[in-house]
Amino acid sequence: MIIKNIETFSSEFICFVRVTTEDGLQGMGQTAPYHADITAQVLHRQIVPWVLNRDEENLPLLIQDVLEKEHKFPGSYLRRALAGFETAIWDLRGHREQKSVCELLGGSPGKIRAYGSSMSRDITPKDEANRLARLQDQYGFDAFKFRIGAECGHDQDEWPGRTEEIVPLVRQLLDPSTALLVDANSCYSPAKAIEIGAMLEQHGVSHFEEPCPYWEYEQTKEVAEALNIDVTGGEQDCELQNWRRMINERVVDIVQPDICYLGGVLRTLEVASMAQTAKLPVTPHCANLSLVTLFTMHLLRAIPNAGKYLEFSIEGEDYYPWQYDLFIDSPFEIVDGQATVSDAPGWGVEIQPRWLEQSAYQQSY
Repeated sequence: MIIKNIETFSSEFICFVRVTTEDGLQGMGQTAPYHADITAQVLHRQIVPWVLNRDEENLPLLIQDVLEKEHKFPGSYLRRALAGFETAIWDLRGHREQKSVCELLGGSPGKIRAYGSSMSRDITPKDEANRLARLQDQYGFDAFKFRIGAECGHDQDEWPGRTEEIVPLVRQLLDPSTALLVDANSCYSPAKAIEIGAMLEQHGVSHFEEPCPYWEYEQTKEVAEALNIDVTGGEQDCELQNWRRMINERVVDIVQPDICYLGGVLRTLEVASMAQTAKLPVTPHCANLSLVTLFTMHLLRAIPNAGKYLEFSIEGEDYYPWQYDLFIDSPFEIVDGQATVSDAPGWGVEIQPRWLEQSAYQQSY
């Protein structure tokens, strides 16, 4: 069906994309969060010219044409914008076929184990451990991820001794069977990461995310080879050739693509397929409660090498005020530590009309 209209509804943090075909059918998607108002401009300037008035049924060709026509602009913004268009097409197809995206991908609706994901570094170890314990009692999470080191920290902690204090304290206060994951956000040199990793292993932490600068694959691989703990990464990587290298060289033990950073569902499925061939699990990055988490829920119910859990933000309105009141009925409910993918058509969610009305609007037709 021919694409006749592409609209964006954006703020600084979120950009929703609506695609309409010649038969009047519509689908809603989302670009990657953050600087989303800039991404909206990229979409209208560099995505729309190559997809408008073309048939949406050949989505792989449309994606290929966008990337080839805009080959002088590799990198993040183009792929963030592409994700908004591409995820809207999946929603449109779901409504046309009266199937969830999960079912379109060959999966089935149902439950997914979630881990509670903390983004906070300015919280004290005691307050963080108590918060996780409270959320475990309230929602039944049996896995949590928390932050260690400092973001791009050059071996420095957020404040001296925080990492060495928080790891044993969280282990002590949570149920002993709780899976613990940590994220270093590119903090460490290989030597320091291996030192910290040994401490993590002693306290039963099972997942060590982005220990070294994420762009330094050799450093991350050195850490992965030195430790028994799973070393993970990939959220920032948006080029398939980089993913091919990362997987072929086994830089990480678990791959973590982000659907919105990478450019949409089809490109994420390519990464998942590469990982499956290498016998690596896929635990995508989706660190906020915008549509990216819903996209990931559908993907995890459809791929054969899905990782152990879904990342699920536990941050409140004081940390991520923009991730609230986006939907008429929130698709994010945790019961006994699990989220649920519904069988509603498409992504199965409606954007809050008052949010759309207050956003910056642009259309191309």
